[in-house]
Amino acid sequence: MLAYLSWHRPAPGVDRASYEQALERFHHSLAHSPPSGFSGSLAFRVAGLPWLEGDDEQAPGYEDWYLVEGWSALGVLEEAAVGRGHVSRHEAVAALAAGGAGGVYRLEEGEARLERAHISVWVSPARGREKPAMADLLGDGMDPQAGLWRRSLGLGPAPEYCLLAPEPPAGVRLTRLPDGWHSLRAEREALW
Repeated sequence: MLAYLSWHRPAPGVDRASYEQALERFHHSLAHSPPSGFSGSLAFRVAGLPWLEGDDEQAPGYEDWYLVEGWSALGVLEEAAVGRGHVSRHEAVAALAAGGAGGVYRLEEGEARLERAHISVWVSPARGREKPAMADLLGDGMDPQAGLWRRSLGLGPAPEYCLLAPEPPAGVRLTRLPDGWHSLRAEREALW
């Protein structure tokens, strides 16, 4: 399973409620008429993501997850999102948005239960050092409801790993990561 992630925030002066309503309408449109290979989407309000730049970095950011069965389904989603049936909803959000970033992540281990994952831990490895095994990264193992995602394609700056879990996992704490690795914990509030 793959996930296309889109991080974005409203343009300066855009009302948060209007932005979130437009975002929810776009996700509803995809759910109502899903493209082939599309497994669903979720949208979260998040704060403190350093790779999400913008004019007002104190404003909340948004993180959209679009789940697809594989690379060909990702292309179908791209065409559908700006095609007949969804284009007006997509353009409504885009017109209100400031800059953003994105990435494609592959589920490496665990479950794709995004709706239960209130915590996201973003992990970046040290450059030029040997990467530890997944078992090392996960420390004492993984909660059965958690999912470990690894970046397959970066569309702007984004960490290499994302561990989604209902509670903060032990293995990705800064004190347990290899030297030079970084982690960032983010609380997520589901919108869709």
